[in-house]
Amino acid sequence: MSRAQPARIALYYAPPAMSAWWRAGCEWLGRDPETNRNSATSAATLTRTPRRYGWHGTLVAPFRSQDGVSFRDVLASAREWAQGQARFDMRMVPVEMGRFVALQAVDHDDAQTVRMLAESALRALDSLRARPSREENEKRVTPGMSARQIALLHEWGYPYVLDEFRFHMTLTSSLDSAALRRGIMEDWSARCDALGSMPFHGAALFVEPEAGAPFELVERLPFPA
Repeated sequence: MSRAQPARIALYYAPPAMSAWWRAGCEWLGRDPETNRNSATSAATLTRTPRRYGWHGTLVAPFRSQDGVSFRDVLASAREWAQGQARFDMRMVPVEMGRFVALQAVDHDDAQTVRMLAESALRALDSLRARPSREENEKRVTPGMSARQIALLHEWGYPYVLDEFRFHMTLTSSLDSAALRRGIMEDWSARCDALGSMPFHGAALFVEPEAGAPFELVERLPFPA
């Protein structure tokens, strides 16, 4: 895509482009957000929601940039942030998150490392994002949100940040069938064992070119070796 101002920008974790983790996730979802190509997948009916966002784990949720802030401004800040991070590897395991199936870190220490990394990214980009109006935020409050999550939504534009952040990589849309969710977890448990530790060696800027369009990976941000 061109570097014209997109509708929204997000900072995501994405496995390295040449890694087995990247290929496995893109094949499962049926779309590569870096090439913007769709592919045939037996899981197509199960992955419609995450397919739009691409294979990723959220670090900074999609946001609109402030007036006068260009994509290049965001990119420069994201690159600077990435240069201050360290590479690591972590083991992943499938879990149920409500009616979704996702991958999470096996080890608590790894999960805490990613939480701190996401907090640093959030703070690094915060001055560049547009502030939604109170009315816009109120529309985004959903049943079941805690008072803390609502407060975070108003302050940061997203309820699942800081102490409420839980790193995950979504595998499915919402699925009513518990048996189906269990089957997917069994499948991905074997895949995780075969893939080994996931290389957390960088992040990436994803953009929504226009409202409602699939997100595209437009710039990888490798951490220093």
